[in-house]
Amino acid sequence: MHFHIITLFPESLRPYLNTSIMGRAQEGGFARFHLYNLADYSVKNTRRSDDRPYGGFPGTILAPEPLYNVITEIESKEGKQIHKVFLTPRGRLLTQEILEGFSTRENRDLIIICGHYEGIDQRIIDLFDVEEISIGEYVLSSGELSSLVFIDGIVRLIPGVISPESLEEESYSKGLGGKKEYPHYTRPEIFQGLSVPEELTSGNHKRIEEWKKQQLGD
Repeated sequence: MHFHIITLFPESLRPYLNTSIMGRAQEGGFARFHLYNLADYSVKNTRRSDDRPYGGFPGTILAPEPLYNVITEIESKEGKQIHKVFLTPRGRLLTQEILEGFSTRENRDLIIICGHYEGIDQRIIDLFDVEEISIGEYVLSSGELSSLVFIDGIVRLIPGVISPESLEEESYSKGLGGKKEYPHYTRPEIFQGLSVPEELTSGNHKRIEEWKKQQLGD
């Protein structure tokens, strides 16, 4: 899957995208991350990408021209229209079901806009039919963080990135009926006076399965 990520701070994204599961996904050919520095697409090469909003509202927003320039360049190079996502508190709430849908999309390209300041000019959303998604009912200072949450959630579900066994029984998975996962324990069996539940050390698979079902959260 090819992620085209538009950001003012590409240096903040690279370490995470090149580490652990995201790094292995790239090495295995399951995911590609192309970072576009929005400042490179500013009007008249001023590297200014934001401006004050009409209406006397506080702060600044990302101006339409640089975003328009980079989006049209991406689609021109790829030779096709690409689905676009903007992470914003105004969007529909992100769920595991939504992530699963993105991980199996037939069109394997995706443009992600990292917002900053007070957001982006609404006309970009209208012109390009940008999908707005929220990772929760709170506000962050950087769209890069929410975009990483979104990307990570998709990439780990791409077939081949993580073993199917690891995905079968995790929170919100179909294997657990969409419920939250049960607690986990490892050695030592007793730690600071707290013991591993006896069911898990019994070796009785039926008891273990019953314990797991009892521990599932709503």
